[in-house]
Amino acid sequence: MTIARDLLIVALDAAPGRPAEPGDLSLSLAGAELLDLMDARAVSLDGDLLVPADPPVTDDRMLQEAASSLVRRSPYESVEDWLWRRGRGLSSAYLAAFEEEGLFARQRRRWLPSWTGEAVLIDSSARREATDRWAAGEPVLATLAATAGIREMPADGLPDDTDEAVTTVLGAVDDAVTELTAVRQRRDIEKAAFDNIWRGQ
Repeated sequence: MTIARDLLIVALDAAPGRPAEPGDLSLSLAGAELLDLMDARAVSLDGDLLVPADPPVTDDRMLQEAASSLVRRSPYESVEDWLWRRGRGLSSAYLAAFEEEGLFARQRRRWLPSWTGEAVLIDSSARREATDRWAAGEPVLATLAATAGIREMPADGLPDDTDEAVTTVLGAVDDAVTELTAVRQRRDIEKAAFDNIWRGQ
């Protein structure tokens, strides 16, 4: 299992009680993929630039896609640019992969086609492993989940011995989600102002 897959499972288990915004989750998944690629030694950081190495040996199709999308020529891509580019629609892509792999299904409702139902995780070894890591309070997973809005930020934060590259990626994810939240709020304000004009207020 990867951090990205664990994060999506945690997000699906949290809904509908605390659903994540798709954009926030997508950015967090992109960050999780970077951490998975770093763990597989498929990429390293030079400052905030992503320097690719050999693609990882993995059966995970999503991680293969992430590795193949790395910019392999200098000047390399920054962590921030990767998050915005790779993160576009990434939560939907992971949901599609999970459904294809049989990790979740849509509840069939009477008189309605199955695709209109609510997404429900299937009991699987992947789900149990992710749940165990979540229950154990794995700090990187907990931090990404908090950034995606699934839970509160852990009070104790990251351990002091957390690798600097990991801290850089997590910080970039937090910055990107904060920026996206600001954009959403600005659009909501502009929409409300526009609606008030049409109401004559």
